[in-house]
Amino acid sequence: MENILEIKDLCKKYDNFELKNINFNLPKGMIMGLIGENGAGKTTTIKAILDVITSYQGIIKIFGKDIHKYSEVYEDVGAVLDESFFPEILTPNDISKIMPGIYKNWDNNLFKKYLVEFALLPNKQIKTFSKGMQKKLEIATALSHHPKLLILDEPTSGLDPVARNEVIDIFQNFIQNEECSILLSSHITTDLEHIADYITFINDGEILLSTTMDTVLNNYGLVKCSEKEFNSIAKTDYLKYQKNKYNYEVLITDIKKFKKKYKIDVIDKITLDNLMLLMIKGVK
Repeated sequence: MENILEIKDLCKKYDNFELKNINFNLPKGMIMGLIGENGAGKTTTIKAILDVITSYQGIIKIFGKDIHKYSEVYEDVGAVLDESFFPEILTPNDISKIMPGIYKNWDNNLFKKYLVEFALLPNKQIKTFSKGMQKKLEIATALSHHPKLLILDEPTSGLDPVARNEVIDIFQNFIQNEECSILLSSHITTDLEHIADYITFINDGEILLSTTMDTVLNNYGLVKCSEKEFNSIAKTDYLKYQKNKYNYEVLITDIKKFKKKYKIDVIDKITLDNLMLLMIKGVK
């Protein structure tokens, strides 16, 4: 499967934080969800991909080309960052005049279509928009130069559930031709469970997990058991556990294999929230 984004041994060191050997690939036609706590390294990784920060070690390739050698790859990359990158005095009409000078594939008709779809008034200054409206404007701008790769940092932050569903539908339509891909960082893990093909979990600057969403949702499980039952489970048969007031919660990676070996009845399907909590707070 051809990769649209490749990251190999990405490292970046700050005074109080370090990104350590980040490795993952995003195949063409797929959506990858990037999850982790605040400060885990998601935004640093995204900024490195977008060449916003440059003093790092490692290799980043987009469309098979090293971004340091082929900066023109960004013509085909659309981005939405967690913080707004538009001056607040601008209007959507101003943006429609500026962007053709930045992107040769800028499509004003498509941009206007998104303004109507998102109910954004073209002559209103950005400072009068709510946070959700500003996010919609950034998404509209990112999509309107026909990118092949979308890099999205909390793109649905500040949106109500209806608007979130509208945006998610747009993202799903974006990858329908199987030539485009999305890297999507989000704290709204339920959205990722519905749309992501792959999941990459960063914690404290390191990748704890990078695999397909099907693997996580179909193979991983949450065992709820008594202390006696927990003591019967070999350490090699679980990833992490957490002791609660009345029982133990145990994270396993192969439900079928576990059921064959142990007679423990309560095994729940995992959610990304459960996964993050146990991987970060659980004990090995």
